[in-house]
Amino acid sequence: MRGHTDIVADGWVALLPRGWAPYALLARLDRPIGAWLLFLPGLWSILVGGHVAGLAAGPTVRLVALFLAGAVLTRGAGCVINDMWDRDLDRKVTRTAGRPLASGAISMPAALVFLAVLSALGLLILLQLNEAAIRLGVSSLVLVISYPLAKRFTWWPQLMLGITFGWGAPMGFAAATGRLDAVAGLLYLAAICWILGFDTIYAHQDREDDALIGVRSTARLFGTHSRTFISACYTATILSAAASGYLAGLSWTFFVALLLPAALLARQVVLLDIDDPALCSKLFNANREVGLAVGLALLLGGL
Repeated sequence: MRGHTDIVADGWVALLPRGWAPYALLARLDRPIGAWLLFLPGLWSILVGGHVAGLAAGPTVRLVALFLAGAVLTRGAGCVINDMWDRDLDRKVTRTAGRPLASGAISMPAALVFLAVLSALGLLILLQLNEAAIRLGVSSLVLVISYPLAKRFTWWPQLMLGITFGWGAPMGFAAATGRLDAVAGLLYLAAICWILGFDTIYAHQDREDDALIGVRSTARLFGTHSRTFISACYTATILSAAASGYLAGLSWTFFVALLLPAALLARQVVLLDIDDPALCSKLFNANREVGLAVGLALLLGGL
């Protein structure tokens, strides 16, 4: 497996003023896929919660817009925290050696200031939500801060990422309904299983470097059995989403439309080659379309 980097320093980032570009890279603005994947569980739960609570289109669209902005800011802040924890490890991994903190393009004090700005803007977004969602948003800080440590102490950092990135599911449902119930719980479970599966694919990009420096992951844990493990994760995703839609009283169109994301996930399992890091990156990125397809199914089921 050859070395591979996913940093995108050209494109629109190259057009930024020279001093700004490292901050865009630090917040992963060059790769918006992370913000999409953080936002999508929230989108799912807003659509379901809006159906359950009988929200009109206007309030639903407002919540979606707030969650999208919040996802960009929260993902950026989470990347800063992750890179602050991991800067020494990142220098030893081909894919991450060029990150701004690892390479020295940004100093730790400057990263702290940038983190404070992103956090303040994120707080402004959070305060636009109801009390239940605000409480959940504040509690998520524990997950965001502690996630980077998981790879040092457990073989399951991808599960920790699922718990963290999937937090938008209970938050979105609470923002739409003011409460949590089994519908939200099943959507959260669907998000966790989905993220556990696709982040295992992502982790195969670093499998060899991780083994050399002692970083743990489900990619290393399952190795050549990863296809079976990812298949189980994706199956649990679809079943949990279907159960959530059933409890929420969605129409039959939801279950028919759910076949599309199921097919997209099955395609990833079939195409997976754990020794091709570029392909692993491509399959990981394809999960934006999966998440949007789940959202479309939920929208159609609520009509």
